[in-house]
Amino acid sequence: MSSADRAATLIYGPNGFRVVKNGTFVPCAVTGEPIPLEELTYWSVERQEAYSSAELSTKRLLGEA
Repeated sequence: MSSADRAATLIYGPNGFRVVKNGTFVPCAVTGEPIPLEELTYWSVERQEAYSSAELSTKRLLGEA
């Protein structure tokens, strides 16, 4: 990612997400690593958080992360 990239603000829903503030990525809630919006696949509607992998999503759900 270049320094011109900036974080987006999203509202996560059960079937997708809505962009509230434009950006090119969101940070992973567990690792902080940037997730490009076009690669965003895992998130929590309840927590309104994004995850960079299914494994991290599951760990967060189970309270391990």
